[in-house]
Amino acid sequence: WAQNIWLNPQRLDVASIGEAAKALKAIQRNWWPYEFHLHRRTALLVEKLPKVSAKPLVFGQPAPTAPLGSFAWIDESSLLASAQCSSPFPNGEAVFIEDRQAPPSRAYLKLWEALTLAGVMPRPGQTCVDLGACPGGWTWVLATCGARVISIDKAPLAANVAAMPNVTYRQGSAFGMEPAEIGPVDWLCSDVICYPERLLRLVERWLDSGLARNFICTLKFQGETDHAAAAAFAAIPGSRLLHLSQNKHELTWMRISPA
Repeated sequence: WAQNIWLNPQRLDVASIGEAAKALKAIQRNWWPYEFHLHRRTALLVEKLPKVSAKPLVFGQPAPTAPLGSFAWIDESSLLASAQCSSPFPNGEAVFIEDRQAPPSRAYLKLWEALTLAGVMPRPGQTCVDLGACPGGWTWVLATCGARVISIDKAPLAANVAAMPNVTYRQGSAFGMEPAEIGPVDWLCSDVICYPERLLRLVERWLDSGLARNFICTLKFQGETDHAAAAAFAAIPGSRLLHLSQNKHELTWMRISPA
């Protein structure tokens, strides 16, 4: 569940900061520091490396594709460096230009990050269902992508989200409606607060129904991490279980159908 996994780490023993920079540049151009100590030494090394742009993303832009390595000082004469990492973002942290006006909660950033990593977005002509939608952060994201959104919650949506022309609100429990009552959807999304085991049973009902093509769901842990439920989600064929930089004590599960 690490935000960023170093895929091919190697130790580099160096006599100076200049030698460290030369060793890294001999491997590839782009590097980002993982800084947990030796802060001044890290800053001096970064100055000797090619500049890496890490501007916040505008949602809808693709994730970076250029190789980005990570390095950290072990001590003053040795580095740990990996040219390949699992995340395209520096230290796995996806940073966006935020919208501080329209979304009714900051939960929208989780869905922005998940969709960016998935590399595919809801689009006009598609139908999404947002389970446990209140106050409407995820519904707002899906609707701004142009898709039709069915939002289900016992509590009402924020007024500005409910007023969006492509949003339909259904009052009720996310767990009380059967897939057949909603019908085929292109995206099933859930940021509902519940125990992961209960979410798993809900997802299994939708998988068995065959009525949802793509899934993005948040596993919210209450107290201890439910490793058994997490493992059950991870075992679902064709899916990914991630800890997003926007996740707290939770994980994000995605199952995206091939185009």
